Amino acid sequence: MTHAMRTLALLGATALVPFAASADDAWYPFPAQAIEPAFATDGESVAVDYVPLEAASQPWNICVSFPHMKDAYWLGVNYGVIEEARRLGVRMSVVEADGYTELPRQISQIEDCVSAGADAVIIGAISFDGLNSLVREVAAQDIPVIDVINGMSSTDLTAKSLVSFHTMGYETGRYLAEAHPAGSDEVSVGWFPGPAGAGWVEAAHRGFMEAVEGSAVRVLEPRYGDTGREVQQRLVEDVLTANPEVRYVAGTAVTAEAAQGVVRERGLQGQVDILAFYMTPGVYTGIQRGMILGAPADSMVIQGRIAVDQAVRALEGEELIRHVGPQIFVVDQDNIAEIARDAILPPDGFSPVFSVN
Repeated sequence: MTHAMRTLALLGATALVPFAASADDAWYPFPAQAIEPAFATDGESVAVDYVPLEAASQPWNICVSFPHMKDAYWLGVNYGVIEEARRLGVRMSVVEADGYTELPRQISQIEDCVSAGADAVIIGAISFDGLNSLVREVAAQDIPVIDVINGMSSTDLTAKSLVSFHTMGYETGRYLAEAHPAGSDEVSVGWFPGPAGAGWVEAAHRGFMEAVEGSAVRVLEPRYGDTGREVQQRLVEDVLTANPEVRYVAGTAVTAEAAQGVVRERGLQGQVDILAFYMTPGVYTGIQRGMILGAPADSMVIQGRIAVDQAVRALEGEELIRHVGPQIFVVDQDNIAEIARDAILPPDGFSPVFSVN
C-alpha cells in the first residue's frame, strides 16, 4: 500500500451508507475502495477514506469529455466535476459527444481541448478500447488523463475514478438469484445492459450473468442499445410484447425509468418488477414510490469530484490514489428512508454546466 493509501486507510469498518451532509459541509472524507495494483483487473480492493486537496495552487485548465448528457446519471457526474472545480479553484470546460455511437466526435472534441491548451483531460469514455491511441498521444505531451466512470483499457492513463460495474451488475443479479434459487420455479428476465462495446456495459453484463448462474433465473438474450430514453423504452416494449412470460426487467437506470411507464400502461404492476444496476434520481424516486425494487448506488457525483482532484494532484506532483471509487451499496425499498440522498445524487433541478472560469 502506498503512503497516500496508508494516510487515507480506514481505522475501522466503513459504514455502508454515506453520511448526510448539508450544503455547507465538506463532501469528504468519503468511504471508498482503492485497487492495488492500480488498473489490475484482479487487483486487491482496499478500504479508504478519500480526502481531496483543500485547493489548487493555480487555476489549471481542465477539459472534461462525456459520452452525452441525455440522462440524469451524466448530469450527476457533471454536477460533481463542476462543483469540485469550483471548490478547488480551477478552470473547466465540459464537452459531450451526444451518444455512444459518436466515438469519432468524442476523439475530435478531446483533440480540440488539447489544442486549446488543456492542462489535464478527464474522459468518460464511449469505448473501452477505442480511445487508447488518443490517450497515448495526450499522455506523451505530459498532460494527465483521468478515466472517469466508464473505464478504458489504456495503460497510459494517469488515474481512474470509477467503480466496478462488474460488481454493480453482480449485486443486481444476486438480488434475483437469492429471490429465485435453484429448485424454485423458473422466472424470465429481460436484460438491458446498455450500449454494446462500452467497457462498463460489458463488465456489468459479466457480473449479472455470473450472479444468476445456477439459479432459477432465466435471462433472455441481452438487448443492447444507447442510453437514450426513447431507445430503452422501445427495447422494453419489444421484449415484453415478444415475451409475455417476463417477470423482471433489469438493466440501465434509463431502462428502469422508461420501463415504469411501459409497465403501468400495460397494467403489469405486480406482474413485472423492475431493477436497475446503477442509481439516478429517477431510479431513486421509483424506489421511493414502489415502482422499482432497488439498485446499487455508485455515487456518481463523488466519482466526478475524485476525478478532478486526481487531475489537480497529478498536475501539482501531489501523491494520488491512481485507481479508486466510492464504496458501492444497495438501495432498495427497505432502506431508502435511511439513505443520505445528497451524498449520492445531484440536487433536484440541476441543469448541465459546461464551463467554470
